[in-house]
Amino acid sequence: MKGIILAGGTGSRLWPATRVVSKQLLPVGGKPMIYYPLSVLMLAGIRDILIISTPDDLPRFRRLLGDGSQLGLRIDYAGQDRPRGLAEAFLIGADHIGDDPVTLILGDNIFHGYSFSRLLEKSVMDVDGCVLFGYPVTEPEHYGVGEVDAEGRLISIEEKPEHPRSNRAITGLYVYDNSVVDIARGLSPSPRGELEITDINRIYLEQGRARLVELGRGFVWLDAGTAETLLAAGQYVQTIENRQGVRIACIEEVALAKGFIDADACHRLGKENDGSAYGRYVMDVAREFH
Repeated sequence: MKGIILAGGTGSRLWPATRVVSKQLLPVGGKPMIYYPLSVLMLAGIRDILIISTPDDLPRFRRLLGDGSQLGLRIDYAGQDRPRGLAEAFLIGADHIGDDPVTLILGDNIFHGYSFSRLLEKSVMDVDGCVLFGYPVTEPEHYGVGEVDAEGRLISIEEKPEHPRSNRAITGLYVYDNSVVDIARGLSPSPRGELEITDINRIYLEQGRARLVELGRGFVWLDAGTAETLLAAGQYVQTIENRQGVRIACIEEVALAKGFIDADACHRLGKENDGSAYGRYVMDVAREFH
């Protein structure tokens, strides 16, 4: 299974802050936003990851994450000069995907929940078709919405419907088998000139190969793409971390827990940031693991 983080775009909903830096590099709870989607892929057991961003921002991501080897990962990078739809990620990342299935996550999406790692690992195993993740929202008309039947099977997908058939918003986390690359190549741009990921999902649905995993009680999904939601995400992370004494999306801790690195490597990574509470936390995690 390969992974892709789509971290491009102009970040216009966060202007002027994002006129000089990618929104996925803005801090959320003391960590760069991209740590959150990266940790999701890592929790799923995915170690070969492509980050897609603008040519201007790619050097900054490289400076932050390097080639990923310090985390037991392989991280590659690809440029997207302007947004042409989420589905373009599969065209840009075709060589990265190769003959493997792929998980795509949006760089401004934050997920958190009990046993999330086990749910992810199960969802990416033996994928035949696509796996989408639904989350209940109060205003589904603002989202892509998935409808399921009495047996929980996905039966329809609507994009920002005027009269939603359900309250299950489709989140920015998508798992596909390898045929997604050919499906993306066959898409035509939508009226807004973009390759829509909803069109890909509908094709899988028509083939009877689309599944919706519900993220219900105990899970949190946040889109940190506006000033308001960015602030809310930071407040949520800070509250959980202060009350529970654990860090959300600590990529060094995830790498250690998944067996990607050992405790000594984890401690060295924490030492590099020992001027911060985050670095000291990583070192504590490494010491407790011994």
